[in-house]
Amino acid sequence: MSLSKYIGSMNKIEKKVRETETAMAFGSGEIEVYSTPNMIGLMENAALSLVQPMLEKGYSTVGTRVDIKHIAATPVGMKVTVQAELIEVDRKRLVFNVSAWDEKEMIGEGIHERFVVEIKKFMEKVQNK
Repeated sequence: MSLSKYIGSMNKIEKKVRETETAMAFGSGEIEVYSTPNMIGLMENAALSLVQPMLEKGYSTVGTRVDIKHIAATPVGMKVTVQAELIEVDRKRLVFNVSAWDEKEMIGEGIHERFVVEIKKFMEKVQNK
């Protein structure tokens, strides 16, 4: 399974920020603005959902690295758009440029890495811990 032919592929996800996704609700801050953990989770989801259709049945990816800057705050009710672009494939390691925008400006950017795993073998290893 070679994913190199998919380098340059992109995926976007849009959503409206809810009160349950604020820094205060998450516990990562005391202000009611879109939380960094939720932004990163949405970035990871954009990367996952980009490559999942490219994988053979029984395989998926797991996130292994995030290097993200959260550069602007977003209020509850505003739409956020994240984008993931596959920029590198090194055997099972996949590297993505990720970015996030609200309706006014860029709010985050960085690099995200995922590894392709065979789900059954991966879960057997986890269960044997």
